Amino acid sequence: MVCGKLEIDILNSFWKLTENDEDRDISIQDIVDDLSANGVLRAYTTIKTVMDRLTVKSILVRYKVGKKFFYKAAMSKSEMASEAIKTVAENYFDGNYTDMIKFIDKNIQDVLV
Repeated sequence: MVCGKLEIDILNSFWKLTENDEDRDISIQDIVDDLSANGVLRAYTTIKTVMDRLTVKSILVRYKVGKKFFYKAAMSKSEMASEAIKTVAENYFDGNYTDMIKFIDKNIQDVLV
């Protein structure tokens, strides 16, 4: 599953906000506030649009309580990271994890710069 930078920022906010309470209801405003606190200034409508896209991708689940919509992450950070690793292995190393690990080991210094 490929996600853009803002999608990843939003998901990281989700995982952080639900770290101590995975059943917590998360609103768009919760994400806007958290991102703003971390220096990511985006309009409410932009965050809503991206969260709706994440819902279409089945990464978030949207539900209504009263008149307000809330969201839950359908995948944990660990699950998303595993999917990202699989995608990189498949797309760049023909699914060969050994070759991918060798590449990372050989090039880690270039990546860290």
